[in-house]
Amino acid sequence: MNALLRSKFLYGLTLVLVVQAVFFYSASHGEITPLATPLSAFPLTVGPWRMIQEGVIDQETQDILKADDIMTRVYGSPEGEANLFVAYFKTQRQGQSPHSPKNCLPGSGWQPSATGRIDVPVSDGPIRINQYVVSKGEAQSVVLYWYQTQGRVIADEFAAKFYLISDSIRHHRSDTALVRVVVPIPEGQTAQAEKVGTDFVQAFYPVVKAYLPQ
Repeated sequence: MNALLRSKFLYGLTLVLVVQAVFFYSASHGEITPLATPLSAFPLTVGPWRMIQEGVIDQETQDILKADDIMTRVYGSPEGEANLFVAYFKTQRQGQSPHSPKNCLPGSGWQPSATGRIDVPVSDGPIRINQYVVSKGEAQSVVLYWYQTQGRVIADEFAAKFYLISDSIRHHRSDTALVRVVVPIPEGQTAQAEKVGTDFVQAFYPVVKAYLPQ
């Protein structure tokens, strides 16, 4: 390794160590965790959408997720049906963090056939979220998800890690939530299912935002 490369390496290593030191120094001073409204109080009706089924998370899954509050429900409207899943974490300092659907879905047998990001117009302006089309056998679904962190919508996992460090240092907070919407695709109606998902996010995003700490 020549002198220039060695210098760059040492600089990078020093920067990483400094960031880690500041992060853990900040962590040692305690964490400010705002109170979140219990997800069990989430409304049964939002616009044209009405809850048609309350999901149950078994204890084994809860132990794996390590979330502080979880909600899974199926809502229906004249457009169709959608499953809403929200997992809220008060802190990420004790090994608690959202499990990315990128990893969870294949683990459950669902394979992505199309991936990307879309911009959804909401009252605060457009939000960018992840959109997947997944399949298992003959069944297909559209999956929309994002991370909701202190009023921000984050699609990218790496960006979520950046904000985790930044917010821990600046605000002594590491709370976050994973929001996921799953819409079944009737045979040959992918575009319609994607529209149902987008409409669902537009209707529910303001409510989800209000229930999570800003």
